Formats: sequence, C-alpha cells, structure tokens
Amino acid sequence: MSRLPSIPNLEWQEGNVPFSCASDDVYYSIHDGLSETRRVFLQGCNLPQSWNNRNHFTVAELGFGTGLNFLALWQLWNENRPSSDSWLEFVSFENSPLTPEQAKRALSLWSSLNDLSDLLLQSWPTRAKGVRRIEWPSFGVGLTLHIDEVTTALPASKFTANAWFLDGFAPSRNPEMWTEEVLKCLAKRSHPNSQISTYSVAGHVRRGLEKVGFKVFKKPGHGNKRERLEATYSRENSVGPDPYGIRWLDHPPKRIAILGAGIAGATLARALTNQRYKVDVFDLHSNRSLAASRNKFALVMPRLDATDTLEAKILIDAYITARESYKGMPGVFETHVTQYPRSDKEEAKFKKLLDDAPLPEDNLVPAEKSGLLHKHCLIIKPNILIDALLQEATLINELPSKPELSDYNVVMLALGMATLDYVPWLELNPKLGQVEFKGNCATLPASALAAGHFALSLGKERFWGATFDPYEGNTSVSNLARQSNLIGLRNLNPPWLKEVEDYENESRASVRATTPDRLPLVGSIPDYELYSKSFRSYSNGTLPEIDAPLKKGWYISSGFGTRGFTWGPWAASILTAQILRKPFPATEATLKAVSPARQILRRIKRGKLAI
Repeated sequence: MSRLPSIPNLEWQEGNVPFSCASDDVYYSIHDGLSETRRVFLQGCNLPQSWNNRNHFTVAELGFGTGLNFLALWQLWNENRPSSDSWLEFVSFENSPLTPEQAKRALSLWSSLNDLSDLLLQSWPTRAKGVRRIEWPSFGVGLTLHIDEVTTALPASKFTANAWFLDGFAPSRNPEMWTEEVLKCLAKRSHPNSQISTYSVAGHVRRGLEKVGFKVFKKPGHGNKRERLEATYSRENSVGPDPYGIRWLDHPPKRIAILGAGIAGATLARALTNQRYKVDVFDLHSNRSLAASRNKFALVMPRLDATDTLEAKILIDAYITARESYKGMPGVFETHVTQYPRSDKEEAKFKKLLDDAPLPEDNLVPAEKSGLLHKHCLIIKPNILIDALLQEATLINELPSKPELSDYNVVMLALGMATLDYVPWLELNPKLGQVEFKGNCATLPASALAAGHFALSLGKERFWGATFDPYEGNTSVSNLARQSNLIGLRNLNPPWLKEVEDYENESRASVRATTPDRLPLVGSIPDYELYSKSFRSYSNGTLPEIDAPLKKGWYISSGFGTRGFTWGPWAASILTAQILRKPFPATEATLKAVSPARQILRRIKRGKLAI
C-alpha cells in the first residue's frame, strides 16, 4: 500500500459537479448539492438548535470530499453562533483528499460560500496520511481531518461527537465505510443523544445503526431521493481504563500557568490565547537568552524514514503542523532544503524513500545531483517569531514558587532541562549544541543545505552548525566545536563558504533536552510514586486496566531535542485539546507514544524502577 493517499480520478458532470470514477458516484447532488447538505445533514441533525447554549459543539463526518458539508455548517455557525467564546469542532475522515484545484472547481458553484471556501482553500491540507488540524480562531471554528482509510483512522481517533454526517459514497459502491465495525466505532465516539443524518436508507445501514444503539427514523428525502435516515444515540458509553493519562481535563481551566518562554512555551501560549484563554507565562530573562530557542536562526525541515513506522508518521504530522502554524507569521521565511546523503547506506535509504514517498511531489523530489530536495521548508528568526507567539500572553520575568502555582488549576511545564526541577524522575538528557553565525555578508536569497550539519543563508546573514555533544555543566563555546562545524560546512560546500571560513564569526552554545527514544514528552504528568505502585505488575508484560494516577492539572511539553521549532506547535495542539476537551489532533497510539507515563512503564518493564 502506498504511503501517500491517492488523488481522486474525477469526471465533471454538468460543468463542475465532481464524479468519482473509482466509486462510480457523484460527490453531491447534481441538482443542488448545497440544498441537499442543508436538508439532509444540517436539518437532519437539528442544527442550529442542537448547539444552543453550548460553548463547544462537535460534528463528525465520514467522507470530507469537497468540504461542502463543512462550509455549509460553518456558514450556519456564523449566523447562529451561541456566543463569541463558543467553538464549533468538525472532525472528518477522508482516504482520497481532493487536490486544491479539484476542490476549488467543485466549490465554485456556490458564490454564497466564496468567502469561507477561500479560507478553506488557503489552508487546504497537504496530501499526506495523518491528522491535520486547522483553526480559524476569529470564527471559533476548528477542523480535525484524518487522512487515511476510515477502517484504520476511525478506531485510532480520540474524540466524542454531538452530531454525525454519514456522507460516504453509496454503501453499494463504498462498502468499507458502512461496515458493522465502523458503525460500532461511531457509536463509541458519540455523546448520549447524539444525532446522525444520512441520505442512505439501505437496510443493512439501518439495522447496523440500531444494533449499536441508535434509534433510527426514516424521513422525507431530497431531490430524486424519496427517503433518508435520521438517528439518535440512545446509550451512554462507559469510559475505559486510561493507563497513559491521556484523558481530557474534567473541567475547563480557570487559571493557566506556562513555565518557560522558549518555543515550547510560546506555542502553548499562542494555542491557548487563540482559544481566548488568559495565560501567564513565567520565565527568566537569562533562561530565554541562553536557551536553544533563542539562537539567531532555526530551520524547520522534515525528518523522513524509509519505513512507515509510528515515529515516522508522528514526525510528518509534527512537521506539517509546524509549517502551517507558522505560515504568515513574522520572522518566518520559506525556502527549499537540499539534503545530501552522508554515506552509500543513506543514499540507498533516500532512494527507497523516494520510491514510496510519504510526502507529495510538491514537497519532496530528488535533488539535482544526489539526495533529497525538500520544498517549502522554513528558516526562522526565533526572537521575532517567539515574541509574536507570546504577544497575547502575560509574561512574568521570574519562575514561580510551588505555593504560587497552587493558584493555578493548570500548570504546563515547558522548561527544557529545567523541567527536572519540578519533575525529577523524568528521563531528560542534556545535549550541548554549538552553532555559528556571521552577518554583513553579500546579500543572498533564503537557502539551506543539510547532511548531519546544516548551512543556511538569509539576506546578508549566514548560520551553520550544529554539534550534538554531551553536556558538561556549562554552555561555553569551544574551538573544537567551531572546527567541527567548519568541517561540516566544508562538506556541504555552500556558495558562500569562502565568505566565512577564514574570518571571525559569532559562536553560541546551548542545551537541548532529549529523551532516550527521541520522541518528545507531551501530556499529563503522572504521580510517580502512586503510578509506580499501581502499575508494578507491568513487569510481567501485562498492562493493568486502570487509570493512571496523575499530578492533577500538570502537563509537560519538553524533550524536543534538536527539533524544537518542529515539535512545538504540534505538542501545543495536543495539550490544548486535552485541557479544553477538544478532539485530539493525533491517534491514540501517538498520544501513548509521547505520554510521560511511557517512561515509568519502560522502567517497570526493565526492572529498573526506584521508588
């Protein structure tokens, strides 16, 4: 199976109505798709009445297609938003996303949706499998799109819906979207009294919905369709065990403290202020100036693996999230990155990767001579970007005492290695990285090269490095590290090499917090002593089916290693979802893979637990 989702093979009927050749079906009614959406899905789910007096309302959909249902719902939300603080969440599943050009043509029929469709098309998701999260804060609208087979993506998702649009192609032409297993998952992700609407009245669909707990009613159809279905969920789902601590916060937070004003803390602050929450960010001037987040430049580029592992998928999601989150922000510049192989083995890996690429050709192609060309990467000026991210937060130039933190019902640790001052049992390993900078060079456009080391240019400035050495207790720059970076620069051989190799430059060393498995720490912080006792039996390989004892209201965003600007927005989106009870923009397996609880479980499994 290809790592890339397929592009739909379309024919166009009546001018601009898309017809799927694979499913032998239209995406919407040839007579008037927008009227069909309003009748079948919006009225069928009793909208807007169902979201009256609600601060959050979640609609889920099987089959994103052209995005027409989402846009019609968004338009209705704009006209009937309960309050300026209310949020509409839309969760959708799509295996074969349209290209932006296909979507634009399909949506061109409805001028009344132009303003909203333009906003959607500007943020149209990259064609890559995974979970995309897009927000429009001024409207209070969020879209979480799972791009994969519904039979894979729906069981892996984590959210609860108030309403469902079942809008896959007809069951006879797209049977995998209407199976009993899919309907069971749908029921598990439904609130009591959640409503469903669908144009399909197929007998096995009706019986399947009834079997998993829905009361089903036939209703008058639309256009040439005589009937359609509406259904209401009649059960209350039990909540299963949560050994990794990925459950949502019980109640909306009243006061939020973020400790750390580097990229981890700044992206958290931005995500939460976008939700109209007031946030206090604590940090020391000295910490901010010495941290890796305050280097002269940062480079955001993907790290791709030839095999389709969970870690590889997580890194792609994080990269795409970062790229989209920073788009249009100050201090952010787009560039291509040429990545050279460092060995014959890596060259073979690159070839294998290109043979089954996880990113489309507008993102990834072979480099001109050898290696990979990554398109639409980012060069970042951290000081400018971080200050912009923190603009709406309250910045407090000190670290709070533990008694002061008791005034907050949510505390988020984003302090890098200093996180150990608050949670000493975490496995965070310091690595010292030195980088080099030179200004006042000849003006060049944005460009970047990478092969273990990196070299980038922007205007009159040059930036290269970086070392990755054991931390010996200080951040002093060294001539040895400078020489290592110069050797790396010569191997990359940028056009500006002669400008910098024989002249004095500015060096800077800072500490990166890493984890043993190279994945970040994102999520709730367990109570170490209680967790260790409760899960001691995991030493025999069986995970107890109980909830993780947690340090209530405490969360972490750390362990980013050398990819802080890549991990930051993705980690922030997960933690924001967790504390605000939103759909998670990640699979459940991903949430477990980055959960801090994994480190305790690993110690128990290896017999290295100390209490």
